[in-house]
Amino acid sequence: MNANVDEKILAKATKWLEGAYDEDTKKRVKYLINNDTKELTESFYRDLEFGTGGLRGIMGVGTNRMNVYTVGMATQGLANYLSKTFADEEIRVAVSHDCRNHSREFAERVADIFASNGFKVFLFDSLRPTPELSFAIRELKCHSGVMVTASHNPKEYNGYKAYWSDGSQVVAPHDKNIIEEVGKITDITQIRTGANSANITILDEKFDEKYLNMIKTLSLSPEAVAAHSDMKIVYTPIHGCGYRLVPQALRKFGFTNISTVAEQMVIDGNFPTVESPNPEERTTMRMAIEQGIREGAEIVMATDPDSDRIGIAVPDGNGNYVLLNGNQTCVLLTYYICRRWNDLGRLDGHQFVVKTIVTSEMVAEVAHSFGVKIFDCLTGFKYIAGIIRREEPRGEKYIGGGEESFGYLAQDFVRDKDGVSACALAAEAAAWAKQNGTTLYELIKELYVKYGFYKEALVSIVRKGQEGQEEIRRMMKEWRTTPPRVIAGSSVSMIKDYLSGESCDLTTGKVTPIDTEKSNVLQFITADKTIVSVRPSGTEPKIKYYFGVREPLEAVDKFDEINAELDNKIERIKKDLKLS
Repeated sequence: MNANVDEKILAKATKWLEGAYDEDTKKRVKYLINNDTKELTESFYRDLEFGTGGLRGIMGVGTNRMNVYTVGMATQGLANYLSKTFADEEIRVAVSHDCRNHSREFAERVADIFASNGFKVFLFDSLRPTPELSFAIRELKCHSGVMVTASHNPKEYNGYKAYWSDGSQVVAPHDKNIIEEVGKITDITQIRTGANSANITILDEKFDEKYLNMIKTLSLSPEAVAAHSDMKIVYTPIHGCGYRLVPQALRKFGFTNISTVAEQMVIDGNFPTVESPNPEERTTMRMAIEQGIREGAEIVMATDPDSDRIGIAVPDGNGNYVLLNGNQTCVLLTYYICRRWNDLGRLDGHQFVVKTIVTSEMVAEVAHSFGVKIFDCLTGFKYIAGIIRREEPRGEKYIGGGEESFGYLAQDFVRDKDGVSACALAAEAAAWAKQNGTTLYELIKELYVKYGFYKEALVSIVRKGQEGQEEIRRMMKEWRTTPPRVIAGSSVSMIKDYLSGESCDLTTGKVTPIDTEKSNVLQFITADKTIVSVRPSGTEPKIKYYFGVREPLEAVDKFDEINAELDNKIERIKKDLKLS
């Protein structure tokens, strides 16, 4: 046995040799104890916890890995909390999964545990998009739900998102209470399994039709689609859940000329055609863009493995395709929805949109110009859902919102970002733009002239494992202890610390409270309105730096010149913060 192993970690690992674990798991643990101290430490140094995305981790043996045992203990803890919270009700839950390795196995494990706890369970017959799981919870009047997915993480990861009765991911106090209940599960023999299989109802394509019909109600320009139904669209699901439903949603809207990337329509949790299944990265969109070039597509779209994120590439008129970032997609869809609601006479002053604090301020400018209210929230769609939940009883209507990380949601029948409906709306916006003699790429430039040229960038620094977590904590502490005073030649005039819940105006010294839940986020705002946000990722081993800069754009023909100026400014910011 390796003498260099921490005693607490060794004790946790040894428990897995003595408990009711399967033989393959025991063999793997024994191997790690004797041969791989580093991997043993990473596998057992902590228990997986619910973060902003629920439960997520690398697949493998151990308390800090995704496997049937950690999934089982988390699910039993969730089941215990549901039983306490809804003690006098027949508890109903929905379960779905994505394309990842072991996802079906984990989903069936979750469904079995819920059924064995006496719950009524709705389990999809195969992989489905995350937003459809959210829709199912609301449609079937469930108390909770679980989506087995690691979203756009690398292939080694899996996880699950736990949802509450309104179809949004769990938030405080439920998340902390669930963790407390999970902590009470000290042995896998406490997990209830193998009972009440009759409690499980299988959902199939008939339920898909309900979801797709609701998406169809989002259509705002059917006449534009009818006029340009043969507009060439290229789509890829990147081996994931969108392979069936996104093309169906596009067809329901009326589009007929849909081309898919054949190699990436194959369901595969190893994602063999991409380095990372993340549509935020141009390399991930490469095959779709190349097909778009060959076929002359007017819009190229992708969804991530669980189809909650959307990536969009559009032709620039010079034979190239520009990959829109999440802020641009959010701006375009928000503008399109507000504009069409206005044209159709639907706006009455009671509509609102939501964006996260690290998403472009241009979204707010667009909303204000139409008299639509705008709310900011912490990063994560569960916070957008929270504002919807808060405002609905006041008679306010959510019409759209999103975040810079390629997530958008129109309307409120889903309470998580929805790549399926976003694809349909983006295609319709492209048809509407065409009907008006322009393109999405030209439209975004026209909006920069109207509202100001807002440009954003992101730097993510990866720090893996236990040592990485500690380093990220040190970095955040240093930013709080010695914050920057000047960024890209402009004095920092305000510091917002979402962990302390305070905003400090450095010009007056005035400190005011921030009206959000506390979170480990810092924002530095300069005199020229440059915004730098710093936060550790809640789902990945990263610390993220978000930059937002702005300059006026007098005319479209000045786009390249101002774009270069903003790029240079972002590079100055990186240099000032020692990130380049």
